[in-house]
Amino acid sequence: MAAKLTEPHRLLGLTRAADLVLHLPLRFEDETRLTPFAALRPGEVAQVEGVLTHKEQQRGSRSQLLFEIEDATQQRLRIRLLHFRPNQAAALTPGVTVRAFGEARPGLFGMEMVHPRYRVLRPSTALPKTLTPVYPSVAALSQYRLRQAIDAALDRAELADSLPEPLRQRLGLPEFAATLRFLHHPPANADTTLLELRQGPAWARLKFDELLAQQISLQRAAALRQHQPAVPLDDVEALSPRLLAALPFTLTAAQARCLDEIRADLAAPHPMHRLLQGDVGSGKTCVAAACAALAVGSGRQAALMAPTELLAEQLYQKLHDWFTPLGVAVVWLSSAVRGKARSAALATLADGSAAIAVGTHALIQDDVSFARLGLVIVDEQHRFGVEQRLALRSKSETTLPHLLMMSATPIPRTLAMSYYADLAISSIDSLPPGRTPIETRVMSDARRPEVIARLAEFCAGGGQAYWVCPLIEESEKLDLKAAIDTHAEIRAALPQLVIGLVHGRMKAAEKAAVMAAFKAGAINVLVATTVIEVGVDVPNARLMVIEHAERMGLAQMHQLRGRVGRGARASSCLLIYSNPIGAVARERLAILKDSQDGFAIARHDLRLRGPGERLGARQSGQQLLRFADIEADAPMLEPAGQAAAELLRNHPDAVARHLDRWLPGGEARLYA
Repeated sequence: MAAKLTEPHRLLGLTRAADLVLHLPLRFEDETRLTPFAALRPGEVAQVEGVLTHKEQQRGSRSQLLFEIEDATQQRLRIRLLHFRPNQAAALTPGVTVRAFGEARPGLFGMEMVHPRYRVLRPSTALPKTLTPVYPSVAALSQYRLRQAIDAALDRAELADSLPEPLRQRLGLPEFAATLRFLHHPPANADTTLLELRQGPAWARLKFDELLAQQISLQRAAALRQHQPAVPLDDVEALSPRLLAALPFTLTAAQARCLDEIRADLAAPHPMHRLLQGDVGSGKTCVAAACAALAVGSGRQAALMAPTELLAEQLYQKLHDWFTPLGVAVVWLSSAVRGKARSAALATLADGSAAIAVGTHALIQDDVSFARLGLVIVDEQHRFGVEQRLALRSKSETTLPHLLMMSATPIPRTLAMSYYADLAISSIDSLPPGRTPIETRVMSDARRPEVIARLAEFCAGGGQAYWVCPLIEESEKLDLKAAIDTHAEIRAALPQLVIGLVHGRMKAAEKAAVMAAFKAGAINVLVATTVIEVGVDVPNARLMVIEHAERMGLAQMHQLRGRVGRGARASSCLLIYSNPIGAVARERLAILKDSQDGFAIARHDLRLRGPGERLGARQSGQQLLRFADIEADAPMLEPAGQAAAELLRNHPDAVARHLDRWLPGGEARLYA
């Protein structure tokens, strides 16, 4: 019987008893009491019981079954069934006792219930003593069968507590088995509002257990890396300080601090696993370059991977200009590099004559090999999946290379304590001197002619501008201005200016030519898609227009805005929105208008969007939390981390039980 009941649950991914007991109710219905017919109120959901006194079937285009039941006070209630089977109609005979649960509503002959849940009772059928759970389900799986399966699982599943008793008592958490039985079958007097909001001691226990499993998994991954060998990078050739001395600027205190943290990790005999984060324009690239120099100065190679050709090529140009005078060969690899140029680049990496490789996903192709790969740098790391990062690290055939990930979207503390708990984080928390605040304004697209007029005036004074559109061509599904149409519109409106166009469908050489012309000042206005979101550095570009800003996320708009304000002169950003605009979109625009603090914006972004997009979890397959909320439940993160360390030190059996319960099939693959 149990095996037959289990099969439909695979539709919900519930294959084990342990999975079923953690499939928790969305809400509850109170079937522990009966409401007298005289006490029913319109719109009230209630449970009633009475003896069937009359039945009739109305035939026509839509057949209905009507019957009346009478309670102990001789009050009558009509029940109307819109869908029924012949055996159901046959069972409803005068004299049987019927119990129904549904919404009361006024009818022609008094109060009635339309198509309630009902059953014909056996003599002396008692009322339930606990609330009735309503579970997330699918059409093929009824609540009745799901309740049966979960109740059976509660009897046969291993519910032994994975928390040692002293630790559980110290944390003030209820027992695991008692917690689950309460959440599936709370008593009649339980606060259902609190339960449905996932609050209270029982929910706190499950949230803590989930966070604990995550912390155990992350701490084990970090400990495993401590036992993997890596080549210490000591820069015996002092290439890193030589590079920094040759740059036309000095590192800020924040950059120098981060470089010291990274340098200490690189000197260790186990692989570094560090994230370098900093706001737009904070100077992550030169810190990464100093790290690459440290690897090369230690007799090793460095590889830097970026998510787009535009960003990768900008990084290549910078590193090529900085390293070539020092006698260090830097090669460029992307899908656009073909034929003899590609073969030559591959050969220099394979024989070690090229010390640094910069590129896109092309770096992880099978035919790419390194002679002595010692450092992997991944820019905008959240845009890459786990497998892609692993593929680049696997290019070292001997010891594991050190890994430095970079992100221009600062990570809020709660996200760092949760999903990045196995990762060392360095933060560049200040901008280089001389940067001026960016004036940000929000306006309706009804003022578009005014914006174009301002654009003409701005460019006449020698400035350059970006105009960003979310699509390449006009879409029938989305009423958005496309980059191609906007380019034509602005060219027609401002014939005295040179208007450029760049988007993701252009060939790499075409994009590079347009960007070079814009950087050289030959183009006044660059109309672009969000391909320019990261990596583009043109100090004379001091005006950014973002069209359909209501459709974009906070982090993306902050990144785009960061393309201006890269010099000492004042810069502006215009956020153009189309009506109607929703409350959340309006809040995003207001946040961006009022703040230029990337860390504050990141916290708002996490609150509005959740962690999924921030982590790249959609593409990486990393499991997100089901029950805990990393913002609302932030106070649990530190105790969960401490408990994880204690269990790993002293209770390996409890660790195994806990992970089997919460991470079935093995631990989730973490960021590599």
